[in-house]
Amino acid sequence: MTVRRTERGERVHQKPNCQLNCQGNPPPQPMFAIAARRSLPVFSRIPSKRTLPRLIHNMSATPVYTDKAAPVAGPYSQAIKTPTAIYCSGQIPCDAQGNLVEGTIQKKTGACIANIKAVLEEAGSSIGKVVKVNVFLTDMANFASMNEEYAEWFTHKPARSCVAVKQLPKGVDVEIECIALP
Repeated sequence: MTVRRTERGERVHQKPNCQLNCQGNPPPQPMFAIAARRSLPVFSRIPSKRTLPRLIHNMSATPVYTDKAAPVAGPYSQAIKTPTAIYCSGQIPCDAQGNLVEGTIQKKTGACIANIKAVLEEAGSSIGKVVKVNVFLTDMANFASMNEEYAEWFTHKPARSCVAVKQLPKGVDVEIECIALP
């Protein structure tokens, strides 16, 4: 292998496709290539065509219903319980008989969260196991008031999104959904 020097005195290989740098070491590889090589055992654990049906069969999704929360207003469950999470449908400010709760946004937010609490307890979980909350408001001017009531219920501060929407079912001001651990 012949090495020549540039005008600045830098060493350069004469061979055009040489795989070594001037010190005889292999050229540096991109970090993703190193990471992929190190995590190869993880890739070998990807389910095969033979084991995947068994994995899918073992994943159960059970609908959750309770009379202690607002009844559903359509063809859906109050929640779905899986072995790894409970997905709670959006709850609006209704009592257990389906009557809309009137009053301040704090009172309406409290009614939504009370419904979530009842559904989660029926599923064997609790408010303290909530990991993600989505809040839908028809007027972001209600954000601070909603936050006051929200903070009383979710003291462990789960992840949350709050978005403004044009309209909610039954003309309500707030709807809240969540994901909790079983």
